Amino acid sequence: MTRIAIEVNGATHELDVPPRLLLADLLRDRLALTGTKIGCAMGACGACTVLVDGAPVRSCLMFAVQAGGRSVRTVEGLADDGGELRPLQQALHEHHGLQCGYCTPGMLMSLSPLFESGEPLEPETVREAIAGNLCRCTGYETIVDAVVEASRR
Repeated sequence: MTRIAIEVNGATHELDVPPRLLLADLLRDRLALTGTKIGCAMGACGACTVLVDGAPVRSCLMFAVQAGGRSVRTVEGLADDGGELRPLQQALHEHHGLQCGYCTPGMLMSLSPLFESGEPLEPETVREAIAGNLCRCTGYETIVDAVVEASRR
């Protein structure tokens, strides 16, 4: 076991973790943050994407010990205190950019740094940001439309 301190969604946790425990498993099983999905367990689908020190990372490919001393943000960390949807989340809802919802947390985490830059986004920029996220339901166009529109509000 290795003792780590990790900040997740603004709260610091000190935990003993096995050296080979994946960050995704720590988040889901130890911290009960089940918004992080495990799809392929090989980093190909993007469902497990979280932000580590502000950058999108596949949590199924990162060991929890590697996240020690770092800041992690999960999809649960996107919610505001009042429970209202953030502009990006609202736009996905309005444009039907989510259907089954399995890929949605990873999509949101991949898009958040880009969206939070405050710059109006072009469709190609959005497509590049979600290139590593698989969605079997939407065909991606509704997601791209939602993000572009929300960035221009």
